[in-house]
Amino acid sequence: MKFVVSSTELLSHLNAISKVISSKNTLPILDNYLFQLEDNRLTITASDLESTLITSIELDNTEGTGDVAVPAKLLNDTLKEFPEQPLTFQINGENSAIDIYSENGKFSIVGQNGEDFPELPELKEEATATIDVNHDVLLNGITKTLFATADDELRPVMNGIFVELGNDDLTFVASDAHKLVRYKRADAKAEVESSFILPKKPAALLRNLLPKEEFDVKLQFDDKNAFFTLSNYKLICRLVEGNYPSYNSVIPTNNSNRMIVDRLELFNTIKRVSVFANQASNLVKLHIDDNQLVVSAQDVDFSISAVERLKCQYEGDEIEIGFKSTFLLEILSNLSSSDVKVELSDPTRAGLLLPAEKEFDEEDVLMLLMPMMINA
Repeated sequence: MKFVVSSTELLSHLNAISKVISSKNTLPILDNYLFQLEDNRLTITASDLESTLITSIELDNTEGTGDVAVPAKLLNDTLKEFPEQPLTFQINGENSAIDIYSENGKFSIVGQNGEDFPELPELKEEATATIDVNHDVLLNGITKTLFATADDELRPVMNGIFVELGNDDLTFVASDAHKLVRYKRADAKAEVESSFILPKKPAALLRNLLPKEEFDVKLQFDDKNAFFTLSNYKLICRLVEGNYPSYNSVIPTNNSNRMIVDRLELFNTIKRVSVFANQASNLVKLHIDDNQLVVSAQDVDFSISAVERLKCQYEGDEIEIGFKSTFLLEILSNLSSSDVKVELSDPTRAGLLLPAEKEFDEEDVLMLLMPMMINA
C-alpha cells in the first residue's frame, strides 16, 4: 500500500496519541502505531491495553489498502526533523518494510504485521449507556477533579474520577482521603441514572485532547469499558472496577463559621509562610476572628517561624485550624474565582472551600480538605 501525507499534520496526530504508549509495555507490539489504510483514510491507533487512542486523517493520494505496525518512537523522532512537506509512505505487505520518501531523500523502517496488534474492545449491547456531553463540561469536570485522585494500590477505586450521570445533573468526584472535590453541572444530564470510575491516565489524555474540540463528545460505556468519540479522536479505556465510597456522607453540613477572602492573596500568603513549616508535616495554622485571618507556621527543630495577617469577611466564632499547606495550595490553585469562601465547623472536622462567585450559573464546585492536629 502507498499514501502521501503532510509531515506536520501526521506529526500533530501522532503527538496527540503517543502519550498513551507506556514506557514499560508488556507486549513489544504496543511500542508501535497501528496504521490502517482504507478508502482514502489513514487510521492510526496507539494502545497500552488499558487505554487506546485512535485518530484518522483524510488523504487525497492513496493506493491499495492494508495495515502495518510502525515503530512509534522512531517515527516521531524522524518526523520532528522535517519541515512541512508531503511524505510518501510505501509499505510492502509481505515483509512490513516501510519506505518513506521526502523531497530529498528516502528513509527505511522495518515494521511489523498489523494483525499482531491487539484487537480493540467492543461495547456490550446490553447495559450500555450513551450520552452526548458538551466538550467544555467534560474538560472542566476532569480539570477540576484530576488533581485530587489517589495513588492507592489497596483501594484502586480511589485512583480515578467517579462520574455520576443523573436526571438533573452530571457530577465528577475525586478523593485521596485527605481532600475531596465534587464538581456538578446542571446543564448536563442523562435519561438513565448511571455511573463509572474513569482511571487517571485516560482522564489526563482527555484533558489534553478536549481544548481543541469544538463539538459535543459522544460518551458510551458498559460495565468494563468507556468510549469517548471526539471529532478527530476516539479514546477507549478500561474502567476501574468496584464501588465508589459514599462521598456525600463525608461532606459536613451546617458549618457555622464562614470566611470570604481573596483567593490569590491567601494562596501567596500560604506559599510564603509554608516555607517556615516543618518539612515533615507542612502544617500551617489558620486563626480567624473579627474579620482577620492570621496564617502561621513554625519549625521548632530549626527555631524558625512566620506569621502573616490578611483581611477577610468572617461570620462565626473565633477558630484556629491546621491544614497541610501543599494540599491547601493545590485546592486554591484549582479554584478559579477571585474570592474563596471557607466554611468550618470546628478544628477537628473537614473544611470546605468554595468559589465565592460561580464561573457558570449551572456550575457547583465544592472542595473539601481534612484538618491536621495542632500540637499545643
